[in-house]
Amino acid sequence: MMLVGILFGSEVSDLIADSVLDLADDLRTFAVMVILMRAGLGLDRDKLAKQGSVALRLGFLPALTEAIAISGLAIWLFQFDWLTGLLLGCVISAESPAVIVPGMLRLKNLGWGVSKGIADAILTGSALSDVLILLLFSLLLNFLSQGNIASNAFWLLPLKVIAQIILGAIVGYLAAKLIVFCTVKQQWTQNNVQNTLITASLALLAVVLALQLPYFSGYLAVMAMGFFLIEFSPPLARRLRKEFNHLWIVAEILLFVLMGATIQLKILENVLLPGILLLALGLLFGRTIGWYLATVGSNWTWREKLFLLPGNSAKATVQAAIGAIPLSRGIPGGDVILAIAALSILITAPLGAWAIPTFAPKLLTRDRVDPSKTDLATSTVILGAIDSDFSAALILTKVADFARRTDGEAVIICAINSLKLELLAAKLLLDIPYRLINIQGDVPEEILHLSQEYEATVIILAQQSTHPDAIFQSVLENNFNTPVMLVNSRDVS
Repeated sequence: MMLVGILFGSEVSDLIADSVLDLADDLRTFAVMVILMRAGLGLDRDKLAKQGSVALRLGFLPALTEAIAISGLAIWLFQFDWLTGLLLGCVISAESPAVIVPGMLRLKNLGWGVSKGIADAILTGSALSDVLILLLFSLLLNFLSQGNIASNAFWLLPLKVIAQIILGAIVGYLAAKLIVFCTVKQQWTQNNVQNTLITASLALLAVVLALQLPYFSGYLAVMAMGFFLIEFSPPLARRLRKEFNHLWIVAEILLFVLMGATIQLKILENVLLPGILLLALGLLFGRTIGWYLATVGSNWTWREKLFLLPGNSAKATVQAAIGAIPLSRGIPGGDVILAIAALSILITAPLGAWAIPTFAPKLLTRDRVDPSKTDLATSTVILGAIDSDFSAALILTKVADFARRTDGEAVIICAINSLKLELLAAKLLLDIPYRLINIQGDVPEEILHLSQEYEATVIILAQQSTHPDAIFQSVLENNFNTPVMLVNSRDVS
C-alpha cells in the first residue's frame, strides 16, 4: 500500500488529487479511531486481571525507554536538539495496532499463550503505549510549534498525561453506557450497520473533541469504550468487533497509501543508512531494556519473554498517522522525521506480520479457547446433554446464554423423549439455531461421538443429571479436544 502511494504520489506519477491529500489528516484520524476501537473490543478482562501488572508495565516502559534511546541517537546522528529528538522518539517508539492487533487476535483464536493472557497483555500494553506516546507527541508538538517553552511547562507533562488518561477512561465508560442504552436497552437501532454507525460516530466525536478540548485523551476514550462494551453487552461487542474489522479493510488502504504519497524520496535516500542504524540501536538499547523491566517478577518463561521481540516491535499505523504532522507544522527536521517513520514501517511492519505467526508456535504454549471472548475461525457449536427432566431447564438456559454471547448454534442431546422437553427447547432457544437429537444406549459414548461429529466448541453437562459423576468422569477421560462445563442451579439463577 505504501509503495502504491509512492507511485501515485507527487514525486512519481502525481495521480492523487490535491483535494484528497488535503483530507489526509482527517482520514488518518478516522483510521486511528478504527484501530483503537478494534484494540478495545479485543481485550479480555479476566486475562488482564492475571497479567495486569505486566500489561501496565508493557504500556509505558518499552516505548519510553526506546523513545529516550532514539532521542539520544537522533542528537548524535541528525544533530537534533533534545526536544526534537524526543519528538522523533515518540513517533518511532509507538507500536503498530495494524500489525499487533490482528496478529494477537489470531493467536487468541488459535489458543497460543491464552492461559497466561500473553496476547491480551501485549494488546493492552500496545494500546496503552500508543495512547501514552500520542499524548506525549501532541504535548511536545504544541511546545515546539509555539517556538518557546515556559521554564516549568515541560515538567507538567506527567501530570497532564495522568489527568488525560483518567478523564479519557471516564469518557469511554460513559460513551459505552450510552451505546448500550440506545442499542440494547431501548432498541432504537434495527441492525448491526446502525449499531456500528452510532459507535463509530461517538468514537470519532471523542477523538475530535479531544483535539479541541485537550483535557482528556480521545484515543484512550475510544479504547476504553470498546473495553466497557464487552463488559456491558458481550453480544453487541462481538458484533461490533466484526463490523470494525470490515471498516479497517478500507481504513488501512487510506492510511498507508496516503503515507506513501507524502514521502519525499530524496530525504528517504539520505537517511537510509543512519535511519536503519537508529532503528536497530533503539531496539537493542531501548526497547529490550523496557521489555526486561516489564516482565520482571512475572510468571512468563524466558521463551514467552523472548516472544516480545517478534510480537511487540512492529511499527506501522501510528507512524503513518503522525509521521507527517511535524513536517506539516513546520517543525525543523520534520522531513527527516517523516522519512524515518516511513523507513520504520517498510522494515518492521512486514517483519512483524511474518514473525508473529512464525514464532508463536515455537515460543508459546497452546491452550483451550473461550469462544465467548474471541472470534473463532469456525462457527461456535454448543453441545448440551440432557438425561432427565430435572436438568432440562438448567442445560437449555446455560446453552442459550452461551450461544447468544458467541453468536453460536446449539446441539441438544436428549436421553429422554417428551413433548414437554420439545416445547421447553422451542421457548428457551427461540432466537438460536438448534437441533434436538434423541439418543439411546451409552450416554457418555454418544456425547463424545456427537461432539466430534458436530465439531462442538464446548460440552455442557448438568450437575443435577441422574448420573452426573459417572457421565462427567467418563467424558473427561475420553475427550481430549473439547472443553467440558459442569453447571448447577447457581450458574443460571
